Amino acid sequence: MSPKNKQTLEEIKDKRREEIKQAALKVFAKKGMTGTKMSLIATEAGVSVGLAYRYFKSKEELFQILVQELLERASEELGAVPFLPGTPLEQIQALTQSMLDEESRYAFMFIHQVRKAEAVPEIVAQLLEQYSTSDFYDKLVPIFVKGQEMKQFRDGDAKQLLAWYFFVIDSLLAQEQGDEVYGMPRIDFLIQLIKHPLCHF
Repeated sequence: MSPKNKQTLEEIKDKRREEIKQAALKVFAKKGMTGTKMSLIATEAGVSVGLAYRYFKSKEELFQILVQELLERASEELGAVPFLPGTPLEQIQALTQSMLDEESRYAFMFIHQVRKAEAVPEIVAQLLEQYSTSDFYDKLVPIFVKGQEMKQFRDGDAKQLLAWYFFVIDSLLAQEQGDEVYGMPRIDFLIQLIKHPLCHF
């Protein structure tokens, strides 16, 4: 096989592997660990069960890989929020929009499922401890405090207000699409939960 053909084959394999991972993410997000089977993942990915097993030896392996990748990505993205353009309010709005985008929604739904699970593999439990929800809030507290000083966010304990805000978003994401008639709330509606009454941005 020529080097060019070998490279093309590797690219196809990488693409297929990523497609299976994304399919697994959707299935895990909707059904949780116990309700997920490799056959469901294969169907979502549009591949045979045998092919899915060629890329991943079990659903447990897929589960662990997704947890690690998504927690690492979330930590990086939250760490980057202070460097986004705009005011603290605009930065939190951008983060909220990212969470509710179709592309990101399943990732947050999945992590929500993982954190609420009664039992997870030991290595996943270690990852959840390493990337705790409290640590994620801590990354955003300086932004929120700055916004409070600018009268953009409500007064009060910054970490507590952030926890309440993201609890509401987590709860909405857990419903997958929000209310079946009205869908998900608009960003400007959600942001009112933490926006200072005198802020007119």
